[in-house]
Amino acid sequence: MDAHAFPSELVEAQTAWYATYQALADTSPAHGTAAHRQRLQELSRRIAGHPYWQTAAGTPAARMALKELARAKAQS
Repeated sequence: MDAHAFPSELVEAQTAWYATYQALADTSPAHGTAAHRQRLQELSRRIAGHPYWQTAAGTPAARMALKELARAKAQS
């Protein structure tokens, strides 16, 4: 797999997305999930709208590599 040089704020946002998703999954609906859902939407907008995706490096393979990297960081 090619190494990608992702901007740190993009990696941080994707890692936060996975952490927030896990927090949402761990939260009982009785205790409210709106804050987690709003955070996921905010992070999704930030990730999808990042200028990195407008460069030549912003390929579908790069999106998958970012997700794999962030998922590993979120689980550690």
